[in-house]
Amino acid sequence: MTDQSLRNAFLFRQPILDRQQELAGYQLSFHSGEALTDDSEHSNRGAGAPLCAAYSELGLHGALGNTCAFIGIDPVFLQHEAIELLPQKNVVLELLLDSVPDKVTLARCATLVERGYSLALTNYQGIDDRSRPLLPIVDIIKIDLAKGDENCLHDLAGSLRRLPLKLLAQGVDSQAQMEKCRSLGFALFQGRYFAHAEIVSGRRLSASHAALIQLCNLVGRDVDTTVIEDAFKHEPALTLNLLRIVNSVGRLGNRSAQPVTSLRHAIALLGRRQLQRWLSLLLLAPGNEHSDPTRSPLLQVAALRGRMMELLVEEGKPGDRKLSDLAFLTGILSMMPSALGLPIEEILEQIAVEREVGNALRRHDGLLGAILALLECFDNDDAACCDSLLTKLPGGFDRHTLNAGLSVALRWLNSSSE
Repeated sequence: MTDQSLRNAFLFRQPILDRQQELAGYQLSFHSGEALTDDSEHSNRGAGAPLCAAYSELGLHGALGNTCAFIGIDPVFLQHEAIELLPQKNVVLELLLDSVPDKVTLARCATLVERGYSLALTNYQGIDDRSRPLLPIVDIIKIDLAKGDENCLHDLAGSLRRLPLKLLAQGVDSQAQMEKCRSLGFALFQGRYFAHAEIVSGRRLSASHAALIQLCNLVGRDVDTTVIEDAFKHEPALTLNLLRIVNSVGRLGNRSAQPVTSLRHAIALLGRRQLQRWLSLLLLAPGNEHSDPTRSPLLQVAALRGRMMELLVEEGKPGDRKLSDLAFLTGILSMMPSALGLPIEEILEQIAVEREVGNALRRHDGLLGAILALLECFDNDDAACCDSLLTKLPGGFDRHTLNAGLSVALRWLNSSSE
């Protein structure tokens, strides 16, 4: 694939979560930007050759960290040797087979499994001539929730219950759907349902969220470090986490070579800019103390959006450090309604932000608002909306700008696991 080819397409991704509701991987799809039909959607998702090229050229192997890339492979590209350039442990090859597989296809699948690749069968409709010869070979079965009712889903899952396979529910749109699928034995869930929390005006914040918001406000204002230090002393768990992040490679990618001598010293070493980012991200972390916050899908989406906003501002307004910082916070705060279950207006009444940030979050005003709207469309795989907004942004942004920014942001997000 040439650089020009990458400029002429979008590389979309959809999160895939495990039973603990932690990020397990991304479904990657390659989209030319043309209007979708049922056939063209299948074709774009199964564009194995360009996806493999994009995976290599954009450095997605390192960028995805410990998560997997699910890549659709059609019968033609299945025979291509380029597949074996993909790292076995970091990809799942989705078999896009509409008809009964022939001997050549089955032999190729068996070879790929012997070489360490994981295979998934898409569009499972029950045990039939198409699926039967593949069941002993594949590791994952994908069932599209949009193609059947609850009874059909129960029958499909039940037909596979005794087999050593993982079931993946595709098109999960709500928490209720996820819970139903989990009760039926599904291990993986594809969709953005985790970002569709119920928004209730006047909802009362938890004590931990209230404490975080108070600290965010203190750090964001020009108050003396002693005041911030005192606020941390009232939150021993946060203090411990602060000391840990300063002494290790954290989500912000900082490493301190100096021994921390005091809480004030830790605040100074991390810096207020990074401290504000860290506190904002903690607002999105799961409340379950046994959950790994670094694998929280909501936190991942927010941090990724914040970093991409920062990169795009740096591209359009190079040298404007303040605007870049505001861009990162705008991206994080845009996910707060989903995390806290509150309308953005009520959140902004409690968190002090710059006017540019507030206007971007409320009405998509200004450069920050335009970039936020673009990334919301990008997250929703809306190619037409992305194209429309790209033409309105300064700096000559194009599809490749988004793809490259996604790769850089993913690499940053997963830097601590490298």
